[in-house]
Amino acid sequence: MALPINPVDEPRMYQQTLLQDGLYDLLENDKLVDCVLKIKDKEFPCHRLVLCACSSYFRSIFLSDLEESKKKEIVLEDVEPGVMGLILKYLYTSKINVTEQNVQDIFAVANVYQIPSIFTVCVSFLQKRLSLSNCLAVFRLGLMLDCPRLAVSARNYACERFQLISRDEEFLQLLPSELAAILTNDNLNVETEEAVFEALINWVSQDAENREKELPGMLDCVRLRLVNEDYLKEKVEKHKLMSSNPELQQKLQLVRDARAGKIPEVKKSKKENGGAEKDGEREDNEEEVEGLLPGILNDNLRFGMFVRDLILMVNDTGAVAYDPSGNDCFVASLSTQIPKNHTSLVTKENQIFVAGGLFFDEQNKEDPLCSYFLQYDPVSADWLGMPPIPSPRFLFGLAEAENSIFVLGGRELKEQEHTLDSVLVYDRQSFKWGESESIPYPVYGHATISHNDVVYVIGGKGENKSCLRKMCAYDAKRFEWKELPPMKTARSLFGATVHKDKIYVAAGVTDNGLTDSVEVYDIATKTWSDFVKFPQERSSLNLVSSAGSLYAIGGFAMMPLEDSEEIVPKEMNDIWRYNESERTWNGILREIQYASGSTILGVRLNTLRLTKM
Repeated sequence: MALPINPVDEPRMYQQTLLQDGLYDLLENDKLVDCVLKIKDKEFPCHRLVLCACSSYFRSIFLSDLEESKKKEIVLEDVEPGVMGLILKYLYTSKINVTEQNVQDIFAVANVYQIPSIFTVCVSFLQKRLSLSNCLAVFRLGLMLDCPRLAVSARNYACERFQLISRDEEFLQLLPSELAAILTNDNLNVETEEAVFEALINWVSQDAENREKELPGMLDCVRLRLVNEDYLKEKVEKHKLMSSNPELQQKLQLVRDARAGKIPEVKKSKKENGGAEKDGEREDNEEEVEGLLPGILNDNLRFGMFVRDLILMVNDTGAVAYDPSGNDCFVASLSTQIPKNHTSLVTKENQIFVAGGLFFDEQNKEDPLCSYFLQYDPVSADWLGMPPIPSPRFLFGLAEAENSIFVLGGRELKEQEHTLDSVLVYDRQSFKWGESESIPYPVYGHATISHNDVVYVIGGKGENKSCLRKMCAYDAKRFEWKELPPMKTARSLFGATVHKDKIYVAAGVTDNGLTDSVEVYDIATKTWSDFVKFPQERSSLNLVSSAGSLYAIGGFAMMPLEDSEEIVPKEMNDIWRYNESERTWNGILREIQYASGSTILGVRLNTLRLTKM
């Protein structure tokens, strides 16, 4: 619904529309045209008045005393006729078709001919379309065209996604000043300063012959006081680029001294503070200003260093992050677009995905029934729509390996509800779904685990609806499945996670009912062993490994009704933590309402951008 027009602005809008329509009508009918822009072999008749009103470049020409101001024909160089045609149409109609393909050309022409309105249109267009693939190019464009608004927006976008953009070829092609503008930023989204040092060394190594001389100056972008002491000794001080350069060694000595408590003295500089007149004479006032420490001694934490290990609970009303260490809850998202029956996944890069549910895709004529596939964006605290899963299913597994996301097995969302062995693969580089080698057997209600680019499929139920002990693994590098030693207890709908390089499975449904048993699979020795039982028999228990601890959350238990002895399934919303020294499960929270109907993940999120509850 359009917003109502402010009565005060109404006359102005009518006049602007009338004036613009009138000018365009004059142009279309070749009336009062008093100049022609000639570009290559094309001519553009127009009005000097319009050009002067919109462009200070043309105003300076037409209002000058130069001979050129009297000419009817103005020849323009270094501009394409098609681009100038778009710009002239905008000057007369306020309409312009800016696209990914032409925006830089339009931007450049608007800059050369000093047309601020089109300049603003292009800036807004690029800001709205910043992405991993273009943010560095837009950053450089903003610097080149001296547009701080655009350069800062693109730089902040790149800083927010530094771990991803620092791998790109375009990052390695940045000029020293461009790279410094990114690396010195407080908003850099890095958990450790080691990542900044490594990014700088990668940049230098890309063209060591020419860039090695830049390293002493560029090293001030790295806050080496924040670097781990062992890393400083082994990786920084002993690096071949550092150890052979006396100037760099002097800088490293400053860092060693600062760590030992010896901060260099900073000389105060004098700053002129204007002047004041006294008795007819001018008196210069000078103010002493504190100098700054060398950048290499900067110990201010970066934005990304406020990341904490949290337990994320995702359901159809939103997502809440729980911090067990401080017993705090944070709002991660208020979105209601998450389907009720979904599966969630956190990748090794800490990217969060949700898949499942069912919707009708009108654009997909062949198979319109699709499942949601969403990715959490921590910047906007919202879920981004990804290409939907082309083959809807439920009780499937979700895993990752080799930069791909796998949807494994499950049951069809059709009348027959066939059990599936098929595997769908989402390529995170091409943004497309495909198929992979099928699981060796049909399965649903199973657990899927990712570890070192190997996907494990554990337990579940087969076509005969009996629980399975089976476990198999898919090697994403070799494109092959292998059968592995089975669990001791056949189970489905159970908790599973990787904790300290071992796979833990807990509770679940057996052919005889619920179980409280817990097993551990040693990936190195390929053996299963019993573990401390969970305090209660449950199905759909969530196991999470977070900050070195093992947690068990929620699930369903069989409990008596308050007013009768009837035993019914009841959703549990408690949190337990395993105490390794005492070998016991300890309850740390009796009830957390946000766990109801949720899938649970161990994630790392920046609490500076989350709202504390």
